[in-house]
Amino acid sequence: MSKQVVVLDYGSGNVRSVVRMLERVGADVALTADRQAAVRADGLYVPGVGAFHACVAGLRSAGGAEIIADRMRLALPVLGVCVGFQVLFDGSTERTGLSEPPPGLGYFGGVVERLEAPVVPHMGWSRVGAAAGSRLLEGVQDERFYFVHSYAARRLLESRAGGDPAVTTAEHGGTFVAAVEDGTLAGTQFHPEKSGDAGAHLVENWLHTL
Repeated sequence: MSKQVVVLDYGSGNVRSVVRMLERVGADVALTADRQAAVRADGLYVPGVGAFHACVAGLRSAGGAEIIADRMRLALPVLGVCVGFQVLFDGSTERTGLSEPPPGLGYFGGVVERLEAPVVPHMGWSRVGAAAGSRLLEGVQDERFYFVHSYAARRLLESRAGGDPAVTTAEHGGTFVAAVEDGTLAGTQFHPEKSGDAGAHLVENWLHTL
């Protein structure tokens, strides 16, 4: 039986490529923000593009923060991607016109900061340094993934998901966090849906954990 995956629909750009990629690897996919469907699904995929604070605001407005919290309480798998991964951290230094920028969801301790590199944004293929014991990267032959971002967490200070986090890193003007896996909570800074066979393999690995 195929795994049921909800791609959280909270207005974070075009996610059709995400849906197609999940369907390609055999998932039964729904694009929705319905709380019951999102909590009941085998896996929750949280996309994200654009500005950190706009994504946090959109996520909270659509009830996404509560959906993620429900799934964390029930130890059900969540995968955040790109800004959908960044919002799992405490916050971001990205500039905003708001007097009190909204914090992140705080599952991962640390702050998302602007990359210190000659060229920003970091756009294109980069190799990652897979964490020991990574389940997402198990069996991936060519560990190059597609990145599009100007901000990233330089380090994971702690994980509040309750486990022993596996941290995968990459380089662009310095080391940054490319992926975190901690029990049922995981996230990637890169885009699996834009990463060809390596991205598909990673998502298949995730489906096998559901």
